[in-house]
Amino acid sequence: MSDDRYATFMGHGPRKIIHWEHWSCPDAETWITGIDYYAHPRLCRTKMNEMYPELGLYIPENDNPIPKPRFTNDGISADHTRHTVRWGDSETGTFQHGEAYFKSPEDVFAFSPLEKGDFSDWPHVVMNWDYRDEDSLYKKLRANYPPEWGDKAPAGSSASTWFYNTIFMWPLLTFGWELFLECCLDDRFERIMSEFTEINRRVFRAFSRLPVNFVICHDDIVTSRGPVCSPSWMNKYVFPVYEELWDILRSSGKEVIFMADGCMDAFVDDVMACGARGIISEPYTNYKDIAKRYDNPFIAGEGDNRILMRNDPAEIRKMVLNMTETGKMSGGYMMCIGNHIPWNVPPPAIKLYLDLSREFAYR
Repeated sequence: MSDDRYATFMGHGPRKIIHWEHWSCPDAETWITGIDYYAHPRLCRTKMNEMYPELGLYIPENDNPIPKPRFTNDGISADHTRHTVRWGDSETGTFQHGEAYFKSPEDVFAFSPLEKGDFSDWPHVVMNWDYRDEDSLYKKLRANYPPEWGDKAPAGSSASTWFYNTIFMWPLLTFGWELFLECCLDDRFERIMSEFTEINRRVFRAFSRLPVNFVICHDDIVTSRGPVCSPSWMNKYVFPVYEELWDILRSSGKEVIFMADGCMDAFVDDVMACGARGIISEPYTNYKDIAKRYDNPFIAGEGDNRILMRNDPAEIRKMVLNMTETGKMSGGYMMCIGNHIPWNVPPPAIKLYLDLSREFAYR
């Protein structure tokens, strides 16, 4: 028997539309449950899950108090050298990528991703693993799943893994935005992208051996206004890599869920043609258009935290009803505030969104 998340990923979700929420608002948990999240994190989260099991929130192992994060009122780290912002009960990773290691284009072109191999000492690279040995990668990843599963996830299970640096994120995180964009049109950049691709072949071959049914592949190839790089650049360096890597997964019976921030409209067809089962993104994307043009695709991210921030009950209700209409267009739709539910969203707005979803979000 399949679980509801598996069924939705595959495009035949239940009548009740389920949630996939990017949750990071401890104050809302305190307000909703009446239990101080920071004083009693496990107790608070347990109560939150009892009240809203559809969120499936992680429950801490113990109830030890958590110190409140020290940030300015706008969520910027009080230590300005860290280049971080508040995220839930903690902070993000640094938004300073590669500047400490690369000062010029010549530094970029002298770099060999394969020669580096072990990125574990580079905190600015998300998933900064040691990529030198494929079998070691596999053993590290396999430890996250029950031994009795062997090399196949249970039928109908939504068991998954994910990867942040599907290909576009690698040069962005390694070199930083400015040097990446300054160098990416130079012919010498082709070697660098080829080496990142080889690293990812190791990762995706390891993924293909895992007992999972889905792999969530993240790449922020767009901003809220659309593409970062031109279609010609993407067709040279990105989409062929997606097709190759995702074929490795699909050949082992796995499905691909693509994740990107921003407005995906310009690249939806390319991503789907490369083999994705669907897309989770942000509310800048036209999800009704995707639902019209594809057969029950997985789609999520239509909800907008800017509406929640305004805390207008009528506007929140309108948003939920609009999301529900899209949900009726695809059996692969999930309720999701695509631009996240961060620390500063008004708790009453979050509760109203959840309650209205519970009332109206049916196919």
